[in-house]
Amino acid sequence: MVTYLFQVLNGIGLGMLYFLLAVGLSIIFGLLQFVNFAHGAFYLLGAYLTYDLVERGMSFWLAMPLAALIVAIVAGVTEAVLLRRIYKLPHTFHILVTVGIALFIQELVIILWGPLGGNVSAPDGLNGVVIWGDFIYPKYRLFTIAFTAVLALALYWALERTRLGAIVRAGSESTENMALLGYDTLRINTVVFAAGAGLAGLAGGLVSPIRGVEPFMGVEALSIAFVVVVIGGMGSYVGALVAGILVGVVQSLMATIWPEGARLMIYIGMASIIVMMPRGLFGRA
Repeated sequence: MVTYLFQVLNGIGLGMLYFLLAVGLSIIFGLLQFVNFAHGAFYLLGAYLTYDLVERGMSFWLAMPLAALIVAIVAGVTEAVLLRRIYKLPHTFHILVTVGIALFIQELVIILWGPLGGNVSAPDGLNGVVIWGDFIYPKYRLFTIAFTAVLALALYWALERTRLGAIVRAGSESTENMALLGYDTLRINTVVFAAGAGLAGLAGGLVSPIRGVEPFMGVEALSIAFVVVVIGGMGSYVGALVAGILVGVVQSLMATIWPEGARLMIYIGMASIIVMMPRGLFGRA
């Protein structure tokens, strides 16, 4: 039971990181109807920037948000200069261009930091473990669960209770009506795209002390993000949260029960959802 409890907590922590990764992708699709295959590369870039800043002597507490901010700026510039030119084109063009961006970022990471990857130490105060009787759990993983839970509530409040959130939700319904009301839809698109990429970069920074960094981690992250979005429902905030936790817990438990099939079960679950509920758990028509 202690082993399973450990894995469930691991799964919740992983699931919250998957949520951070997927919610940006989901919001971008909900507003822009844009398939962003470069999302995993922004996660990769956030992880490596955190790693680099920590290696240069910066505190992890400063390095992680600064890395996410840099990723958001890079993504915003990329959207404004390149991606907005292809929004009206078929999704195949979206895929080709964003895959190209992802490959460019991945190769740039290899050129700048090498092909072998590295490790990021847990920040001071979060080294070591917490002991409750027979149960032992790393402090940093507990922090990750608590931090992402608070961030999820803050994001929900921002989307549901603020003017910017209302604009984003209205834009996902009809960008034409927003333009008629006098809103600069191009600027809104840039801000939302940058924010979504910044969340992916933040997820990369958070995960770096847990699994380290390596140049191909973005590919794995992208596949997980799409699984979470498909299960939760495209454009659904609650769906991304529920599906992220579900995928994380299933993956962690299966790593104990059937290690060889841990990844396979995620895709089996996604296929089952598609068959039974093509719009996902919380998706709309």
